[in-house]
Amino acid sequence: MRIAIIHDWLVTYAGAERVLEQILKVYPEADLFSTVDFLDEGERDFILNKSVNTSFIQKWPKAKSKYRNYLPLMPLAVEQFDLSEYDLIISSSHAVAKGVITGPDQLHICMCYSPIRYAWDLQHQYLRESGLDKGLKGWLAKWLLHKMRLWDLRTVNGVDQFIAISDFIGRRINKVYRRDSVTIYPPVYVDDFVAIDVTNEDFYFTSSRMVPYKKIDLIVETFSKKLPDKKLVVIGDGPDFKKIQALAGDNVTLLGYQKFDVLKSHLAKAKAFIFAAEEDFGIAPLEAQASGTPVIAFGKGGALETIVGLDSEKPTGVFFREQTVDALAQSIETFELDGYKIRPEHCVENAERFRDARFRQEFKDFVEKEYKEWTENL
Repeated sequence: MRIAIIHDWLVTYAGAERVLEQILKVYPEADLFSTVDFLDEGERDFILNKSVNTSFIQKWPKAKSKYRNYLPLMPLAVEQFDLSEYDLIISSSHAVAKGVITGPDQLHICMCYSPIRYAWDLQHQYLRESGLDKGLKGWLAKWLLHKMRLWDLRTVNGVDQFIAISDFIGRRINKVYRRDSVTIYPPVYVDDFVAIDVTNEDFYFTSSRMVPYKKIDLIVETFSKKLPDKKLVVIGDGPDFKKIQALAGDNVTLLGYQKFDVLKSHLAKAKAFIFAAEEDFGIAPLEAQASGTPVIAFGKGGALETIVGLDSEKPTGVFFREQTVDALAQSIETFELDGYKIRPEHCVENAERFRDARFRQEFKDFVEKEYKEWTENL
């Protein structure tokens, strides 16, 4: 079985790259394709130090720092990959990878992190946050996203089977593509966050890249204005850092970027981890639970599948239903009253369901079953 794996772009190691890492562990003999590959020499272990087949965008001006500016050309770029010699094609896709061209004797399975978020239901939010909701540039962006949607729908027919990273994304796949999918949850490196036997200290904690949809500003504003008697520690950096810094009261400590050991220590010692984003899956709340720490989370998206609410026999967190200061403040007060029901061992037990070994086995079993049925029908 000759296998090709296509990833949108290789520029960093984040959530989608964790999944790619595990797929490559299942199929280390596979050839790897990507629109661009700008990983540094010291960052290539997770792709097994493979050479990567890249598109024409790789050599275009300023592609390393401005690769996203070439998004309108990426559909054309992935269509130029010649995959005719492969039996199995696996696309690892949140943007364009699923658009590769395949033939009738090839099985194409798409590991779908989401239909292109900024082209579909999150378009208006994306345009507002990018300052592209009006003016000439705004109209150009809207036209390009319109063309992207047309292309995205056209390429659905080239995918034989979809894997979703959560039931939430499965519903988005069905809404946008009108296709069914199977859910295989992404891998969580539980062993990196073994619960430390310490007494929880008197602070709440959150960590994230500081971009608008992560809602770190909402968390900081809630503690600064509504809960001045409670302490919050924040780890993370990003474009919104100064804006968030301006919101921070004396009870909020912003540590900026920190190394993993510092993050791990704060996760284990915090009273609870605060998570205010609507995520497709959300690894951070599971890393907190793996540390034995409860989670206070916005009750929408993937969080509903990875956190167990207070009405359960073994709760691991508390939900708030609106992304507002009042709703978050109320959920923290609820945690102060009823958080004793959440046991560290139950948090760890819940996180164990998402181990990387579990992902590899489920992914391998699904692919091999589909490939067996595919070849039998040829």
